[in-house]
Amino acid sequence: MVTIAYQGEPGSNSAAAARRLYPDSRELPCTTFEQALEAVALETADLAVIPVDNSAAGRVADVHHLLPESDLSIIAEYFLPIRFDLMAVPGATLEDVAFVRSHVHALGQCRKIIREGGWQTLVSDDTAGAAREIAELGDPRHAALAPPGAAELYGLEVLRSGVEDTSDNTTRFVVLARDAEFPPVSDTPMMTSLFFSVRNIPSALYKALGGFSSNAVNLTKIESYQVGAGLKASRFYIEIEGHPQESSVALALEELRFFSSEVRIMGVYPAHPHRSLDHD
Repeated sequence: MVTIAYQGEPGSNSAAAARRLYPDSRELPCTTFEQALEAVALETADLAVIPVDNSAAGRVADVHHLLPESDLSIIAEYFLPIRFDLMAVPGATLEDVAFVRSHVHALGQCRKIIREGGWQTLVSDDTAGAAREIAELGDPRHAALAPPGAAELYGLEVLRSGVEDTSDNTTRFVVLARDAEFPPVSDTPMMTSLFFSVRNIPSALYKALGGFSSNAVNLTKIESYQVGAGLKASRFYIEIEGHPQESSVALALEELRFFSSEVRIMGVYPAHPHRSLDHD
């Protein structure tokens, strides 16, 4: 039986993503993203399912700092529709609520109802953990924003369902493994994720990325962040459509390497069907 590590508690969105991807697996809930990645590195788990960004709240903090240090490889991606219910202890009403708690990303995805209620927000480690905390408190003034299944799991009542700000709220997860699994080139649309650092020369980033444009390779994501305390070295994370063995991608990567001091491919994996919706 495959063991899947994820950050959060049973009933969280990460647990739901792991269950949909690997329905017959054994789950290994972890307190932090770092612990989930370490579980795979130390062979306590076979795979880790980690959220990387959300359509409403943006990228998940710290994940892109942890990925290159983990020495793990991305082998798949999954887009999970995200739904939140406002839940509280049995007998509580909307009028009772003064505080609402959840993961910081969930709070950012439910700003409208929080603003309408005028509630004070409290940050929890994850969404399902917020529901558990509410159940333990037993205080009708405290409510949680959590996935729909968490209410039944922790004996809570739903005060309002579907309170996310947008109906198309979606979180993208990646699956990480100890060993790289680069599938062969085929007709299946592929994605490639990689990190790189540019050389210390004028216009290095512009030149490094120029190969993707000249070779008609679609760059779907680029993010930058500082490495170390000096604030001089920047590392970039990008995602491109295509396989490194395709001629156009190979040429673009060759140009990228020429202008970079470091290039590391994090994963080559099939594009999730959700991506085709973005092209419609």
